[in-house]
Amino acid sequence: MSEDDVESSRAPLIEHLIELRQRLIRSLIAILIMFVVCFYFATDIFNILIGPYESAAGADRAIELIYTAPQEYFFTQLKLALFGALFLAFPVVASQIYMFVAPGLYKNERRAFYPFLIATPILFAVGASLVYFLIMPMAMAFFLSMEQTAEAGKAAIHLLPRVSEYLGLVMILIFAFGLVFQLPVVLTLMARVGMVDSDTLKAKRKWAVVITFIMAAVLTPPDPISQIGLAVPTLLLYEASILAVRFVERRRAAAESEAGETA
Repeated sequence: MSEDDVESSRAPLIEHLIELRQRLIRSLIAILIMFVVCFYFATDIFNILIGPYESAAGADRAIELIYTAPQEYFFTQLKLALFGALFLAFPVVASQIYMFVAPGLYKNERRAFYPFLIATPILFAVGASLVYFLIMPMAMAFFLSMEQTAEAGKAAIHLLPRVSEYLGLVMILIFAFGLVFQLPVVLTLMARVGMVDSDTLKAKRKWAVVITFIMAAVLTPPDPISQIGLAVPTLLLYEASILAVRFVERRRAAAESEAGETA
């Protein structure tokens, strides 16, 4: 390769790196702005996240949480602000990623990419809603069922969670379910580039069941409610992914057939 060729290839590379830096800076600015906003409303957001605990405990019980170190609740608010910032800034980050890769895609590839940009936040929101309205109340009800009232020969045992531990539990479950609900998007994208097919997914169904329960055991607290609550939707999403991949394969076969007839 001549020196002129090296210089000509170096210029586009530098331009891409400059653009990548600009996209990253814009994404970080969006996260920072959302972080400041969420930190200002951190107490309000935390009170919203206590909703599943209140549902499980019932209206007659006063909800009480504690923090055992002077700085604990402050750092909990920081974590909560970062959690909210990542969630609210996701559309900006996703759009910046898309605008960076879009120039390298064909027009039909860009059109095919739009549904995945829309489906990703929707599926994450569905997973988070499942945690908030179903899984978390069931898990808290399970934990509250272990309480013990004071009687002769029995000590009173009551649940009094720390704010950091409760927030950690909610965040882990929301992120776990949100990521798992991206399974149809990931597998469909892999099918579009020819990395997987529906027959392979069906053949690996038994392995998928095993891996799903292992992931549920790792990503969720050690209680059966959370683990089963994550495993069952994951398996249903796996089956939905097989249908989505089969649909992609049929469209591809139809397009190839039409192209062959035209030729």
